[in-house]
Amino acid sequence: MTLIIRPLQANDRGAWARIWTDYLTFYDSDVTPDIYDLTFARLVDPENLVQNCLVAELEGVAVGIVHYLYHAHNWRAEDVCYLQDLYADPHVRGQGIGRALMEAVYAAADANGTPSVYWMTQDFNANARLLYDRIGGLTPFIKYSR
Repeated sequence: MTLIIRPLQANDRGAWARIWTDYLTFYDSDVTPDIYDLTFARLVDPENLVQNCLVAELEGVAVGIVHYLYHAHNWRAEDVCYLQDLYADPHVRGQGIGRALMEAVYAAADANGTPSVYWMTQDFNANARLLYDRIGGLTPFIKYSR
């Protein structure tokens, strides 16, 4: 099967919403329809260079997405890249989709002059952590939120 990683396009709305909904469900989360609309609009806006999305396609069918954001960092001159959401449909897992999406983010960040890419996952996400342990370094930081 041919895997293509490409930027999100305006005509991807249905496939993107399906995949992002599955991702949010996996994490026991949801967002309002207004947030779906706003997020999609930001991701496909060519003037918005901060928020980005790539789509993984197998044989012309969207099977995965990755959202990533660029932001300033007080300890660096250059921006950093936060890989916020990564999801591949369960029926295609183990075929390198997640790795291909992450490597595409690495390439985009490098092209942007943003060498640092970071992400978070929940400790129980064992399958994803197998991949993350191969292509990234685990940090000692613990996340708090308000």
